[in-house]
Amino acid sequence: MKSNLLKYKGIHPGIVLDRELKKRSIKERPFALSIGEYPQTLNKITAGKRNIPVGLALKIERTLKLAEGTISLLQTYYNIEKEKKKEMASPDLSLIRSSLFWDTQIEQIDWVKQSRAVIERVFERGNDDEKNEITRFYGRVKVNNTLRTIKRKPMSLPRKSK
Repeated sequence: MKSNLLKYKGIHPGIVLDRELKKRSIKERPFALSIGEYPQTLNKITAGKRNIPVGLALKIERTLKLAEGTISLLQTYYNIEKEKKKEMASPDLSLIRSSLFWDTQIEQIDWVKQSRAVIERVFERGNDDEKNEITRFYGRVKVNNTLRTIKRKPMSLPRKSK
């Protein structure tokens, strides 16, 4: 498995563990009980819904005779990837006034799922810098398409600054 470590970089370690258990024809429940873990906990881990703590990772590695640190490294790589996605999943908040989103905490906004509401709000009440940042983040095409579908009077995009 060590040679495959880079291949699995960024994938939840529970999914890799599930694959390893299946490859070895080991059933999840008996395996969980053999390492002193609740089967429900291991099930959530292998479903990718729960992180693997270091202590549990060591138990798994010893039982499966994996190189020490393999599971913990996979968990770390996964956490790094998750954090990178989080960073890329929001515009530069230093350019957007939090007062635009007075009715919510700006850090809690899901910029992908709530894109329509965000675009509408910024183009309704934002300044040119905020409009430019939202246009940079979502792309001119998405912003234009969203603004077209808004039933109110269409708002114009700010001109590109040189």
